Amino acid sequence: MKNKGVLGILGLIAFIIVLIGALNWGLVGAFNLNLVALILGYGTAANVVYIIVGVAALYKIVMMCMKKGMKKE
Repeated sequence: MKNKGVLGILGLIAFIIVLIGALNWGLVGAFNLNLVALILGYGTAANVVYIIVGVAALYKIVMMCMKKGMKKE
């Protein structure tokens, strides 16, 4: 993996967070098991985790679109 300083590290962290979120949703769909709620309960802490996963996903989407835009030029 080619690191480009802070953006490379931030991208890796975002990838890991999105991966964990995707695995959690897979468990919810397959087994009705929500690990976030199981570990943190239903409340503010769980909501913060969901927000962090969503922001990480948006970051990855923006970075992917910017990368594709650069390749076209």
